Amino acid sequence: MTDTPSEADLAARIDAIARLRVEIGRAIIGQHDVVEQLLIGLFAGGHCLIEGVPGLGKTLLVRTLSEALSLEFRRVQFTPDLMPSDILGTELLEEDHGTGHRHFRFQKGPVFTNLFLADELNRTPPKTQAALLEAMQEHSVSYAGVTHRLSEPFFVLATQNPIEQAGTYPLPEAQLDRFLLNIRVDYPTEAEERAIITHTTGAAGTRVEAVMHAEDIVQIQQWVRQVHVSEALLGWVTALVRATRPGATAPAAINQYVRWGAGPRAGQALILAAKARAMLEGRLAATRDDIAALVAPVLRHRILLSFAAEAERRSPDDVIADLLAAIPAPA
Repeated sequence: MTDTPSEADLAARIDAIARLRVEIGRAIIGQHDVVEQLLIGLFAGGHCLIEGVPGLGKTLLVRTLSEALSLEFRRVQFTPDLMPSDILGTELLEEDHGTGHRHFRFQKGPVFTNLFLADELNRTPPKTQAALLEAMQEHSVSYAGVTHRLSEPFFVLATQNPIEQAGTYPLPEAQLDRFLLNIRVDYPTEAEERAIITHTTGAAGTRVEAVMHAEDIVQIQQWVRQVHVSEALLGWVTALVRATRPGATAPAAINQYVRWGAGPRAGQALILAAKARAMLEGRLAATRDDIAALVAPVLRHRILLSFAAEAERRSPDDVIADLLAAIPAPA
């Protein structure tokens, strides 16, 4: 793999990304922003938290993504009785019938894959939620003093139902911060919903062809790090993140509606995501539009709203819109 992409290499990858979007669009109708943000999370080397009511095709989207990228895919339905070993794996005692010798063998769990879908992550207790932390951050699993590396690329997609919260275990802020993006899946438009009904109640669905492979994704992830971000944009991102923290210099909306602001990891996530978005569009330099498009997905799960915000039904996106108005982009 080359350290710096040549024009021919970059053009080939951009063409592959365009074909990837076409293949995903053959199975997924609408949800263009969701697809774009998933690809940004993947190419930035991060993980995504997906929020949406049941029946919006979240699982189908992830499965389609894995098929188009020729990646191994595993899905685990998180439930209150799920144990860490159900995700990470466990040791099995085996006996050699010839010699009678017994030994332990590590049986890998479903997390040993490329795309891991944690369905309804907030329905399992914190002990099992925390089992994903090392895998997400270190791309490895430690068991009985031995570290097992995960395959690359490794991408965690976790879903949450934003409506039904009874009997759930809200993710702690430290674990929410591990997700690069918080992606909102909204209802389709009327035309899209009609097309979905027609598409899913007719003949067998369209077959999705693989247009990229694991090594292609790893290479793009390396190239994303080389996308240029100007000093002015770095300053804007820093100002945005620091302005989410209540204090004397914070915007009025932040002091009124935010209890706790975003940490430095938010700035890292915003820059990486903006670089990945630029790469998706065939550019080697990020722009103000890249950052503005990703402020909400990066920050909405990293700010803790106050009781005043809840009383006035102010969402994180509402507060982020106020933030962008108070901290305008550089000229």
